[in-house]
Amino acid sequence: MIEKTQPSTAAFEFLRQFARRRSPVERCEMCSTPLAPEHQHLLEPVNRKIVCACDACAILFYAQGDLKYRRVPRRIRFLPDFQLTESQWNGLMMPINMAFFYKSTPHEGRVIAMYPSPAGATESLLTLDTWDDIAANNPVLEEMEADVEALLVNRIGHSRGFTDPEHYIVPIDECYKLVGLIRSHWSGLAGGTEVWRQIAEFFAHLKAKSPDSVSQHAAGNANA
Repeated sequence: MIEKTQPSTAAFEFLRQFARRRSPVERCEMCSTPLAPEHQHLLEPVNRKIVCACDACAILFYAQGDLKYRRVPRRIRFLPDFQLTESQWNGLMMPINMAFFYKSTPHEGRVIAMYPSPAGATESLLTLDTWDDIAANNPVLEEMEADVEALLVNRIGHSRGFTDPEHYIVPIDECYKLVGLIRSHWSGLAGGTEVWRQIAEFFAHLKAKSPDSVSQHAAGNANA
């Protein structure tokens, strides 16, 4: 079973960083150095706070350890061979066909599940046996960095018979970027055309940045 909770204050603080109106020049929150549009992020695991950082500041938090901040990695991995059965997904009892999962050190390594909604990210605490069953079939999950990387599952197209389920290991800030995108563009009861277009573009961008997708595309061209 999954213990459901309402969206937390910390989660909303996370989302506000993506939804708020940005200044023309964003600055490192450690040293005030001007930042490029694509820049590093740090995570404060206890408060789930994301901090924008320059490369010089971010590298100070690269090593694992008992630090206040953790550097959010930039790698994105599309997992075409990920094993998640319909029964396993239904056992997670997610109300929508999209969610992300990460290991939380403030929760003693427990895996936390969150799903996006028009109100923000809603959190669920998984029982360990639920996650262990999935992890046993997918050793790649052992490679996820606690707090700062997540398994992102997209079954929206699959539920409508359009596409196969998609699974990624992504930086945690990408998950909250998706949540902020949904909050910003959702309209009416069903979301509206624009939010679904934005979601499709988001996942297309993720897949394009994954080395696995690049390798598959190259192999396809070689065999053509």
